[in-house]
Amino acid sequence: MDVTQEDLEAIAGRLGQALAARGWLLACAESCTGGWAAQAITAIAGSSAWFDRGFVTYSNAAKLELLGVRETTLAVHGAVSEPTVREMALGALAHSRAQAAFAISGIAGPGGGTPDKPVGTVCFAWALHTGRVDSQTLRFTGDRRGIRAQSVAHALQGMLERVQ
Repeated sequence: MDVTQEDLEAIAGRLGQALAARGWLLACAESCTGGWAAQAITAIAGSSAWFDRGFVTYSNAAKLELLGVRETTLAVHGAVSEPTVREMALGALAHSRAQAAFAISGIAGPGGGTPDKPVGTVCFAWALHTGRVDSQTLRFTGDRRGIRAQSVAHALQGMLERVQ
C-alpha cells in the first residue's frame, strides 16, 4: 500500500478535529517511525490546540527513561511487542497533559527481522485517560519507507477510531 504524506496529513486533520471536539490533547510515543507521526500531526495548522507532545524513543534506554517502560517487559517480550507498546502509550499519557496517546514500535527493515518477528512486524497501542488501552500487531509489506508510512497511517487511524 502506497501511503503519501498527503494521506497522513488528511488522517491527522480528522484526528485533530475529533480531539478538539472533545477538548482533548494527544501525545505519541514512536520508535520505528522516528517522529514521522508527530511530523504529520504538526503539519496541520492549529495542531498546537490538540497536540501536546511526541516522544521518539528509538533505543530501549529511551523507552525506560522517558516513558517508564519496565526493564522486565523489554527483557521478556522485546521492544517490538504489545506489552511494550502498551507501556509506551501509558507512559506517554503519564508524562504529558494528554487524554489520548498512541505508541508504535516495529521492524522497518531492511534488516533486523527474525523468524518470529520478520521485517514489517509493527506493534501499536492506543490509550485513553479513561483507562482504556488497546494493542495490535500487524505485518506490513514493502520497503523501509513504505512500512513506516503504513505504520503512521495505521496509528493515526486507530487513534481517530478511539476518539470519535
